[in-house]
Amino acid sequence: MLKEPAPRQHTLEMVILEDLVPADHLLRKIDKYINFEFIRDQVRHLYCDNNGRPAVDPVLLFKMLFIGYLFGVRSERQLVREVQVNVAYRWFLGLSLTDKIIDASTFSQQRRRRFLATDIEQQIFDEIVRQAIGHGLVGGDVLYTDSTHMKANANKKKFEIHTVTQTPTDYLTALEVAIDEDRIANGKAPLKEKAGDTEPKTRDIKVSTTDPDSGYLTREGKPKGFYYLDHRTVDGKYNIITDTHVTPGNVHDSKPYLARLDRQLTAFNIYPYTVGLDAGYKTAGICKGLEDRNIEGVIGYRRPNKAEGLFARRKFVFDADQNHYTCPAGQLISYNTTNRLGYREYRSDSEQCKRCPFLDQCTRSRNHTKVITRHVWQDSVERADARRLTEQGKRIYQRRKETVERSFADAKQLHGHRYARYRGLRRVSGQCLLAAACQNMKKIALLLARFYNPLVVLGLVQALWILISRFIEKNERIGNQSPEMRLMHSAS
Repeated sequence: MLKEPAPRQHTLEMVILEDLVPADHLLRKIDKYINFEFIRDQVRHLYCDNNGRPAVDPVLLFKMLFIGYLFGVRSERQLVREVQVNVAYRWFLGLSLTDKIIDASTFSQQRRRRFLATDIEQQIFDEIVRQAIGHGLVGGDVLYTDSTHMKANANKKKFEIHTVTQTPTDYLTALEVAIDEDRIANGKAPLKEKAGDTEPKTRDIKVSTTDPDSGYLTREGKPKGFYYLDHRTVDGKYNIITDTHVTPGNVHDSKPYLARLDRQLTAFNIYPYTVGLDAGYKTAGICKGLEDRNIEGVIGYRRPNKAEGLFARRKFVFDADQNHYTCPAGQLISYNTTNRLGYREYRSDSEQCKRCPFLDQCTRSRNHTKVITRHVWQDSVERADARRLTEQGKRIYQRRKETVERSFADAKQLHGHRYARYRGLRRVSGQCLLAAACQNMKKIALLLARFYNPLVVLGLVQALWILISRFIEKNERIGNQSPEMRLMHSAS
């Protein structure tokens, strides 16, 4: 018999909020293994102790933001609506079923008035990493770094052309010293400073009128427009994110790398022996910088640019002892000078090249001279190339897709990392730091829940007991054998 359902919305029920949240809910695990009380201590100096209206609890404020990043809620207004109706969210925030939810404008006002001039997002991220280290979830032996683009909240057709000053690379001073040392070692005088060297270099770039902090991305295989780049480093043990740094989309991957690596070494006291990088980081400066820090770099292969029909660079053999190249025809290409960019120049004898049958495959210069350039730190690059081809180097490089690339994939698919929610480098950096912190929270909670699961511990104990039993049984069998068989087992 079909009966009409009776209305139950107004029935009085006695419930406990604790009983309404599933025992295996992600927020239960995060609440169990992550300590959030440090947030209150970090921002205490921003609040008045004895005057004014009672403030919104900063721990509650940031925990609401964590919910948004953990479950991919795209806006703060939508986040407020989700918390209003979700029992698990209320339980995580310490709110009852009837407590009022803070307004969405509170987030923007707190961000604009209280936290704008602080680095609270960086402090939260760093503390979560330290908690992961305290639980033994960060190995620190191998670090993987890469970058991904985030679409800026800006129209790519609304821009102005600005002339900007190019800043020199961080290792420029070390490179100048290396150039002078190389010239002196090869019988050349140190380079004299030119009048134009002190003048700043400039170039024209597109600047968005909507979000001037973003950069116009023009990479091959990437969409064109205004983007930000999130440079992220992941530990190789359990994919804990140890650093995230945001730059405009027109900044090369290699530019901030060494400075961010140094920050991780000092902030978390970790000392990796290897780093895994893609080909975008294959510069002489990075290879030399890693060696100066006693870190082995495993860097991807970059396909060289050469004109069709010409010999590949590998056809010219370099002799380090004699400091010259040998061309495929057997002619010596001797050292000529070291230029201001840090490249040694090797030039062939034009008279011999004129009569060479391989001239068309060697060079197309009008004076029939083959010029080969070699960076003063090229030895570091070649050692990195050789390391990538070893069995260990291949294993390390292959794990990039399981570590940093997977971290970015999860961030884009589950945590709203495809688009910048805000405008301005400061706010977008805060978004990336909180998203990375939430990914770390999720990883920490799930790993510790698995490690401390009684069933898993029981399984490990049983497996260990089986191994011990087999070892004892094997020794008893060997003990019952003849001396000749016993000698054979001991030899094997």
